[in-house]
Amino acid sequence: MSASESQASVRRFPVSEEDAGQRLDRWLAAQLPGTSRTRLQEQIAEGRVRVSGRPARASQRIEAGESVEIELAAPPELEALPEPIPLSILYEDDDLVAVDKPAGIVVHPGAGIHSGTVANALVHRYGGQLSTLGGPARPGIVHRLDKGTSGVLLVARNDESHRQLVREFAGRRVEKTYLALLHGHLEHATGRIALAIARDLRRRTRMTTRRREGRAALTTWRVLLRLDPEKQGRSTAAGARGGFTLVEAGLHTGRTHQIRVHFSSAGHPVAGDTHYGAPRRIQVDDSPAPPLERLWLHAARVRLAHPRTGQPLEIRAPLPRALRDWLVALTPHFSIGPAEIDRVLAGYL
Repeated sequence: MSASESQASVRRFPVSEEDAGQRLDRWLAAQLPGTSRTRLQEQIAEGRVRVSGRPARASQRIEAGESVEIELAAPPELEALPEPIPLSILYEDDDLVAVDKPAGIVVHPGAGIHSGTVANALVHRYGGQLSTLGGPARPGIVHRLDKGTSGVLLVARNDESHRQLVREFAGRRVEKTYLALLHGHLEHATGRIALAIARDLRRRTRMTTRRREGRAALTTWRVLLRLDPEKQGRSTAAGARGGFTLVEAGLHTGRTHQIRVHFSSAGHPVAGDTHYGAPRRIQVDDSPAPPLERLWLHAARVRLAHPRTGQPLEIRAPLPRALRDWLVALTPHFSIGPAEIDRVLAGYL
């Protein structure tokens, strides 16, 4: 027996009538929110998961009264240690915290990242008053935002709230609304992108819509504002890609980089997202645009049922001033003024 096998722990979970009919891998991911579904599928393939004593398949449907047993190999130990990093709190009670995450900060420690994260800041502020289900590296963390994305991030204060929030996310009952500035002209006023997303096997830090093995993903959008030099009769230098479109995007699933990869696959990458095809230098009318040091992508609003009371709750994160100012700086090239920008953004500032 190897050292890793000797350190494995066995967990057992009963299947209730409410859980019956779910896929095994998805159900296990809800029971073990600190373990990724991909890792759980690997554990199942390795024979480390049994249903009522029998070898299991990731896709099989569980039944009420069954018992699921999983032998989890001990992962490398990571822990979010307290650091005095400022946090902007949008909402707070005994069950739930909503943080206004700034761009440029990672949500929790991971490979090569041990400090400077939102989780480090949360431990400093709340100590042990956070959910433990995500493990010591992810105290209270229910979902994530990309490093370059700002906005609403939900955090569970206790284990029961964490479980309920995971159920709400899994049931797609949490409404997540983003603001995104896209390269190019979106022809229609509203639309949807329903393309499965998977890891890009050639570039492991990227996701792709080109693999058959992808997981279902749905993004909807509506246009808020178009900055279209072609319609204004202006010339557009390379890098501007026919102007920009400001959209409100609804995230109906929570895949990694979902909004970024979906709009990139449609030929409209998020401004500043060079990882998915946005130009490194943006020029309009032969003039360079101001530097954009981050993604023009913001998690503006989350609507959910409160994990304890079930009452409707809406949490908003104001659009960072830097994103508004960058958009205003483009207006001389598109015959539109700051007042029009602020009118469109009035509900988000």
